[in-house]
Amino acid sequence: MENATNVRSQFVSPGISPPASRKVERVASVDVYRGFVMLLMMAEVLSLSQVSASLPDSSFWQFLSFHQSHVPWTWLALHDMIQPSFTFLVGVVLPYSIASRKSKGASFNNLMLHTIKRSLILIFLGIFLRSMDSTQTYFTFEDTLSQIGLGYTFLVLLGFCSQRTQMITVVVILAGYWLAFAMYPLPDSSFDYASAGVTANWEHNLNGFAAHWNKNTNLAWAFDKWFLNLFPRKSPFTNNEGGYSTLSFIPTLGTMILGLLAGNMLHSSKTQQEKLKFFVIAGLCLVVAGILFHITGINPIVKRIWTPAWTIFSGGICFLFLAFFYGVIDIAGKRKWSYFLMVIGANSIAAYVFADGGLRSLLHKSLYIHLGQNFDRLLGEPYAPLISGAITLLLMWLILNWMYRKKIFIKI
Repeated sequence: MENATNVRSQFVSPGISPPASRKVERVASVDVYRGFVMLLMMAEVLSLSQVSASLPDSSFWQFLSFHQSHVPWTWLALHDMIQPSFTFLVGVVLPYSIASRKSKGASFNNLMLHTIKRSLILIFLGIFLRSMDSTQTYFTFEDTLSQIGLGYTFLVLLGFCSQRTQMITVVVILAGYWLAFAMYPLPDSSFDYASAGVTANWEHNLNGFAAHWNKNTNLAWAFDKWFLNLFPRKSPFTNNEGGYSTLSFIPTLGTMILGLLAGNMLHSSKTQQEKLKFFVIAGLCLVVAGILFHITGINPIVKRIWTPAWTIFSGGICFLFLAFFYGVIDIAGKRKWSYFLMVIGANSIAAYVFADGGLRSLLHKSLYIHLGQNFDRLLGEPYAPLISGAITLLLMWLILNWMYRKKIFIKI
């Protein structure tokens, strides 16, 4: 995933090509958007749910807690937009990545070898990070990096295709994935819900046709019961507690393709106003379409198994996020406020590892060693997790800022 900020010229879009002589300027809004997304992930250290639990009568903290958590099944909170946004942006910057390597003389074969290598690194980095608290390698493939890695090679191949082919592909992927789930039989009266980690009367279960997308009774769950048990495990895999699945990489590829379509427009020769208009219209249309699929029962909006409706709905929100940052940063030129986010977005892989790896825990523990066990009681017991988390977040940002100023960028 190359940073858009590091690619300046010689772009050739497979979908909407700018004139050969036109140089493509760095699109700062892409890094700022990515920085915003990674900040949401890094900010988990603020532990807003713990603060809310200590202040049960505060609707303010309940609101913040809700949006720093994943919803149990259908619909979304702000936190649920981290993964689709990160995934969407992979597609947005892909044309830059291809053009950068082609400008350095890379052949198609070289590009594909690099792509396969990058895909494998993403997959195994995801497995590594998820295994850090385990006594043996924890083979699962539902995390953000692994999901991107599983689909990335296909995305790059599509990057060499026409925009029409890209659009047809995303429709076929989502329609086929919807059909596969719809054809998978619903649980009968003898189904052992306990073995699937759910109950027949779980409050978030869907009814009627939408029940084909219920937690751990669907096609993707059945696939993982077979696939994940091919790997060494401490005990046989029976279910994912959160309902996440390996096969979600297929509709996740759909999200990346939507990002690729956005990237085609972003790097075209159209005016900034035309690009912004396209992002807004595309975003609104996708959001409305996703809601219609959900309320009609054709397909529910479920992030955990990345339903086609979720791909469409969240993809629309990503278009609107991109429109906001593009309008403010690149069109209006309001950039000074965004430095904090730019530092994070320019080193997104490092930020991801900081947030999901051991550094966050190491920094957090070191605060109590060097500042004492009660330093976080400054504002009272309920706010202790917030104080320690805010300092930890600041320390992570300061490290990223040092890397940014030293021009140290972690790439895959």
